[in-house]
Amino acid sequence: MRVLLVDDEVRLADGVRRGLEAEGMTVDVAHDGVDGLWRAREFAYDVVLLDVMMPGMSGYRVCQTMRAEGIWTPVLFLTAKDGEWDEVEGLDTGGDDWLTKPFSFPVLVARIRALVRRGGRERPVVLEAGDLRLDPAARTVHRGDTEVELTARELAVLELLMRRKGEAVTKTQVLDDVWSEDFDGDPNIVEVYVGRIRRKVDRPFGRDAIQTVRGAGYRLAADGG
Repeated sequence: MRVLLVDDEVRLADGVRRGLEAEGMTVDVAHDGVDGLWRAREFAYDVVLLDVMMPGMSGYRVCQTMRAEGIWTPVLFLTAKDGEWDEVEGLDTGGDDWLTKPFSFPVLVARIRALVRRGGRERPVVLEAGDLRLDPAARTVHRGDTEVELTARELAVLELLMRRKGEAVTKTQVLDDVWSEDFDGDPNIVEVYVGRIRRKVDRPFGRDAIQTVRGAGYRLAADGG
């Protein structure tokens, strides 16, 4: 397993590198965002560990640039920033997971393995289901020729459903993908967001694309409803 660690805290990065190498991983280290982005472009990694506040280029910008260029390597943010909206921004720029410093090393290893199992399969430039289109890079949604405005979280939920169109997606899967595995709030928040999305992308257009699968979760019709 090859890992890219991008962090300007030299001592911490060295400690993490040695620990991961002891777990049998190969680790490349960059200490600023510019070098980290170059390495992500030039080499194939199984996962990227990315600090947020770095010289040259922030982790947010590194991740956003990777996604815009079609680099879908799983990204785990490692950061001292622990605000809710910091995490939202990290996930909305294309991150796959978020771990706040100081962190447990066994938890870090488990998160890395989980991301690698999930994989970094290539994602299409524009997701489509009938006349429903979502552009992950531009963060826009259209129903036919009409642009539909969604919040960042609504867009993330819809993106997951569109990537899995035709499949039943459970509430737990939505929470893990959009809110992260550490979410400990009311899981019914998923129902709230699905309802909001329906009111924006379905009802005004007389569609029923987002279907409730009794006992399973939700499914987006492959034909866009």
